[in-house]
Amino acid sequence: MNERDEPPASADVVIVGTGHGGAQVAIALRQQGHEGSILMIGRDTSPPYERPPLSKEYLAGEKGFERIMIRPEKFWADKRIDLALGRGVTAIDPIRHEVTLSDGGKVGYRKLIWSGGGDPRRLSCPGAGLKGVFYVRDRRDADAMMAALAAETTGEPKKAVVIGGGYIGLEAAAVLRKLGCEVMLVELQKRLLARVAGEELSRFYEEEHRRQGVDVRLGTGVEEILGEEAGRVTGVRLSGGEEVSCDMVVVGIGIVPAVAPLIAAGAAGSNGVDVDFCCRTTLDDIYAIGDCAAHANPYAGSAVIRLESVQNAHDMANTVARAIMGEKEPYDALPWFWSNQYDLKLQTAGLSLGYDETVLRGDPATRRFTVVYLKEGRPIAFDCVNTMKDYVQGRKLLEQGVEKVDRALLADPEIPLKDLL
Repeated sequence: MNERDEPPASADVVIVGTGHGGAQVAIALRQQGHEGSILMIGRDTSPPYERPPLSKEYLAGEKGFERIMIRPEKFWADKRIDLALGRGVTAIDPIRHEVTLSDGGKVGYRKLIWSGGGDPRRLSCPGAGLKGVFYVRDRRDADAMMAALAAETTGEPKKAVVIGGGYIGLEAAAVLRKLGCEVMLVELQKRLLARVAGEELSRFYEEEHRRQGVDVRLGTGVEEILGEEAGRVTGVRLSGGEEVSCDMVVVGIGIVPAVAPLIAAGAAGSNGVDVDFCCRTTLDDIYAIGDCAAHANPYAGSAVIRLESVQNAHDMANTVARAIMGEKEPYDALPWFWSNQYDLKLQTAGLSLGYDETVLRGDPATRRFTVVYLKEGRPIAFDCVNTMKDYVQGRKLLEQGVEKVDRALLADPEIPLKDLL
């Protein structure tokens, strides 16, 4: 089925979203013996593909689209999983068990799984709608950036301003530098990665990006995107009034959970949509997974949070598939994340929310080190830069729930973390 085909009038399981979560729940249902009909509905016009490479290998031209597809296109037909692409869901009728599509069509469901993810948080300043302002959320965004980078110029390096010092912004900045662009990175907070990492990691990545030639501006906002009469970006005006010329602006300032139809239908939720231990919403026969699902996470002290990660989407998908097949096992997966910038591979295990102390293993100057986050003496997260063994063994420490460790031993990179079990 392609975007021109009419979707079926109903399906046993309807999945909204064709990203990691949506694709995995369809795969898991078939693996666990579900024989009923499955329909995936997605706004994207491409078959399911991986999102993280969009700001890394795909944008850099190191991986073609075929290499980031979650499964070959033929797989979905072979597994009797219908794809209705190029369509969104605009409304849900939880009484009639029916969704309304953006093209006006209606599809009935027995079970509905919402894996809609989120939409990029948009700039609100003047000029935000100019040509040359890019967000990196789907393949079309990345393709548009690649086309702009490939466009003919005067021969001088292209100039880019990246807004946002989180992982998306840093990864985009790294790729743009690799492609020969002059890059300025603007972050409103006083340090990079302020919401997700400690001081040691923030300062390390700040120094690394500066070393690679990125002009990092901290504690700085953007007041206006400047443009020419033709409607194309020519620069930005920073807070304080400084004007900086550029050919493109890349925005990475977070996402807004895409849950409006669920909330309008009566589902509970404020930051995303609320789900229980089996990822069920407060509406009958409707589940939610991935970036948009607010859940009580055991690795965050049971605080209700959203996790924007492939791991979370994948593991929630498996939880829902089991629940539909009659196995109601609580979602209880250790969060993990990764980021590739230049020749640095950051791997994170656990959640550093509420940490009160950090321990540094190794020397950041060697570009191989680990930051351990503690809460009341107990390890709760590991940020591992080019230290695969620490990441693997740190995960085991967290999964086994080690209560307290000797800080001197923890700080010694010569002592394997597994010895602290």
